[in-house]
Amino acid sequence: MEQSNGQSAPYCQPQTAIPINTLIQTLSGEENIDQQIVSLKDKNQLTEENIRLRYLVCSLLRDVAAAYFPECTIRPFGSTVNGFGKLGCDLDMFLDLDGISGRNIKKPKAGLSLEYQMKRAVSERAATQSILTVIGECVDQFGPGCVGMQKILNARCPLVRFAHQPSGFQCDLTANNRVAMKSSELLYLYAGLDKRVRCLVFTVRCWARAHSLTSSIPGAWITNFSLTVMVLFFLQRRSTPILPTLDHLRDIAGPMDKSVIEGNDCTFVSDISKVRLQVNTETLEQLLREFFEFYGTFAFNRMSINIRKGKEQNKPEVAPLHIQNPFEPALNVSKNVNGTQLERFVTQCRESSWLLQQSETSLPGPGNSPAAWGLAALLQPSATGAAGVKGGKKKKREPASARIKSLLESLKKDQPKKS
Repeated sequence: MEQSNGQSAPYCQPQTAIPINTLIQTLSGEENIDQQIVSLKDKNQLTEENIRLRYLVCSLLRDVAAAYFPECTIRPFGSTVNGFGKLGCDLDMFLDLDGISGRNIKKPKAGLSLEYQMKRAVSERAATQSILTVIGECVDQFGPGCVGMQKILNARCPLVRFAHQPSGFQCDLTANNRVAMKSSELLYLYAGLDKRVRCLVFTVRCWARAHSLTSSIPGAWITNFSLTVMVLFFLQRRSTPILPTLDHLRDIAGPMDKSVIEGNDCTFVSDISKVRLQVNTETLEQLLREFFEFYGTFAFNRMSINIRKGKEQNKPEVAPLHIQNPFEPALNVSKNVNGTQLERFVTQCRESSWLLQQSETSLPGPGNSPAAWGLAALLQPSATGAAGVKGGKKKKREPASARIKSLLESLKKDQPKKS
């Protein structure tokens, strides 16, 4: 592409997620499963342009909010900044009012200045709801390109949701979610400790979405955050741990790292150079296979997942899946997951573990064989997989052995006959 002045235009990478069929085809052309996993991460991760665009949207929203709170800031959190953001993911934003002091406001040389002050509220939650109501109305009426405003004020963490049409982002804005900010920082730290962490998280998330184990629609399905914590916990549980526990990160933290939010200890080291890791040389293929085996046999009926301690603990409540919130120990981040969805997850883990052990599916075909293999074979959705998310009439699920047998037969057909 060339501009009118004869100079070549800058190349912009795709800003939307790659279609699953295209991804499967791309991965089938790689030489080994490790390369497939790295390629999947590279194809799905947020680009630099996409991240810059997200910060631009935050800046535009800040301009709207500044009409009421001149010194406020709006910062992204969640997938945008934690290192695990996928192209097409939502833009989570935090309206930060703590920096408002009134000292930095430019006052006019003459005349009067107008200042908004928050009236006394019955609680911090009520104040947050009032602030989001006002900001939401302002964004809805005057925010350029902001449409479909929804005020979800009775949620555990009140928020306003809307779409920013020019960028295509689905946006969530909250005003009192500092624990979530710390969670984003923690995930970013874990992502930077070992390059295999991001690769494995991207792969497991993509695998789960391909089999309808996760969904963009709120419901009883496992969330991406829960899956990420499950991957971190698995990497802590290796015979030679790849990741340290959250308690260890707290113990080596310095005085400046001290953080207590609403009575919860959110302290962990910020200087990554202070973290001393043990030498673990397991390949991505080994880790992926072991991940499926680990959770295919995990005692979900009795045990809880806890990355703070880095070990299984007895479940404190009756819930199919219990994953302790890293910073709010009393909360179960997977409380929404029901028994049916957990069973689907376990079944799919066992099938995937088995497939990765079979030479027909774990090795590339001869020559230019088009058959999906390795990770590409794992991403092929089962014909009945979507029934778990879409609801309605349930189709009779084909036995796992029959589906695996069908896949192996299709692979054998692509192999040349021996002379």
